Amino acid sequence: MERGSAKHGSRLDEQQKHETQGMTRSGGTTHAEEWKEPEPMPAPGEGGLSRSASRPSDREPGAPRGMTPADVERRGNLAKWISGTGVFPADRDTLLARAQEQGAPDSVISAVRSLPNATFTNMADVAQALGYGTEDKDQG
Repeated sequence: MERGSAKHGSRLDEQQKHETQGMTRSGGTTHAEEWKEPEPMPAPGEGGLSRSASRPSDREPGAPRGMTPADVERRGNLAKWISGTGVFPADRDTLLARAQEQGAPDSVISAVRSLPNATFTNMADVAQALGYGTEDKDQG
């Protein structure tokens, strides 16, 4: 009698054969693999996913009130290159030097160059000066 595997004994071969028998006979998944199946999505027009009742209609996910997702993205990109420990308060030239030291892309360098010659106390001040929008303090 020829066994299915030379790596283990016939007893283990029979056990594995029994474990996989449901998959090979039915053509579908076994109960043990149910977790791998994605949950069914509702068909178009069946209700399904809707706007959260807790989210106001004038707000988009991931953006604080008073800012668009694009504003958040631009501010985050700018902050990645110019912010850090002990950077603020800083004037335009200090922020420009910081951006150049960090190897910031040209878009960030030109944005910092366009800042007015003033002292900025934090990243929100810089974003506001660039017209990126600022989050409303009364988000309640």
